[in-house]
Formats: sequence, structure tokens, C-alpha cells
Amino acid sequence: MADRAALLDACILAARAAGAEILKLVAAGFEVETKGDQSPVTICDRAAERIILKALAEAAPGVPVIAEEEVAAGRIPAHGETYFLVDPLDGTKEFVRGGDDYTVNIGLIENATPTLGVVYQPATGSLWAGREGEAFVERGGRRESIRARERGTALDAVASKSHLTQATVDYLQQAVGECDYVSVGSSLKFCIVAEGKADIYPRLAPTSEWDTAAGHAVLLAAGGSVDGTDGQPLRYGKQAFLNRGFVATAGWQAPSIEPFLQPFSGGGELPQGV
Repeated sequence: MADRAALLDACILAARAAGAEILKLVAAGFEVETKGDQSPVTICDRAAERIILKALAEAAPGVPVIAEEEVAAGRIPAHGETYFLVDPLDGTKEFVRGGDDYTVNIGLIENATPTLGVVYQPATGSLWAGREGEAFVERGGRRESIRARERGTALDAVASKSHLTQATVDYLQQAVGECDYVSVGSSLKFCIVAEGKADIYPRLAPTSEWDTAAGHAVLLAAGGSVDGTDGQPLRYGKQAFLNRGFVATAGWQAPSIEPFLQPFSGGGELPQGV
């Protein structure tokens, strides 16, 4: 595998190239299809994924890539402890509505932990990236280091725009305490916490691991943390690549989300983004 700085740069180029293809297809017009789990998919998702798969094969030959649309098509490569998780277009629901809250996500998993990640927002040109010891945002042609903020007495939360539940509201009000919250789509919520613009992002419903890996890596690099339903650091490589729930913070231990979760057997529909 390439050295980490070079690999991160390669992932940034791949994410930007995928984002450019998405914008080109948006300008040309596209139709929306429905996958077996009833989630939307477009030609934009598939075209972006092809670009990323090709780029990663060149940048890190031999490292398996588990990508959302490939998995949907039944193509899951054999993998060990090191592999990429790719969501070529996270926030598809917002995307098809014409919103800007969608992202391209590339994350590297090593020993069940995200160690490198890139989150790109094609509509604005903003990009967040992180690896151990380095987290930054590229915006308006400038690169700036980012860091999760210290916890204060007044907390700000971010929550899902398409999947905000009463359980999430109850958790924030009853367990976390008085705090303001805003709803944002896609993996941007991790990035908002990583930039020090919010304190906590709870998710009390299932997600796929490719939804979270890139943003999780960026937040870890910025000094934040993401805990699973057991209160321990969220791990990857779970059955069906499924997260039951999690809470991301600027680095402090959040109250458990377990009492607020709905029963989930692991069957039924697949999760639909973050």
C-alpha cells in the first residue's frame, strides 16, 4: 500500500473526480430507480462508484474495496482486516430532491477501525479528509486544519435530515440535556463535529458501514470519537456491514443510546444512509 499521505491524496483525487462526474450527469438529467431495499439509486451513484473503484485499484492494488452499489449487485470481495468502504453518493434522498446535502465517501478500514477517510460535497466543492495525526477541510481553494472543540456547558447537536426520529429527539432532550440541534443530510454531520461546529451527532437507527466509515475517520483524526450501542468505540466488519446505532461526539463520553433504541432483529430492509 502507498504511504498514507500519498494514499490520502489519491483518495481526494478520486472523490473529486467522482463528484465532477455526478455534477455532469446532474446537468444532463437523470432518472431515479428503486433498489430492492426500496432506497433510491441513480446513474450518478453507479458512475461515481466506477471512477472510485478504478482509482483505488491503481492507488492501492490488492486492497479490497467494498462499495455500496457493488454490494447491492451481489459483488462482495473477499477481505481481511484491511479494506476500503465506499459510498459513492451518500444522501441520495436529498440528492434526488435537488438538495446539496450529499457526499462522496471513501474510508479505509484497518483492524476494524477507520484510519483514513475523505468526504467530498460536490455541490459546494468542500472536502474533508483525515488520517492519523492530520485532519483538514478544503474549501474555496484553501486547506485548513480542523479540530473537534472542547465540550462546553451549552451543546449543539446535528441529526439526520431524512431519518430524524422521535427517539433521537428524546435521547437529546432526556439523556444529553438542553441543547440545540439542526438537521443535516449525509455524512456531513461527522464533518460538522470534526470542524468544531457541533458537539454531538446521535444515530438511533441502523446504517451501513459504508455510510459512516469516511466521516468516522475524519472525526477520529480531528480528535472526536464514535461509540456503538455498547458504549465502546464503533467497530467495522460486522455482519451484513451493519451499524445498529452510534453516537459521535467531539471526543467525550456520551450517555448510552441503548435505552432509546427500537428493537432490531437484523432482518428486514437495509438501512438507507445517514
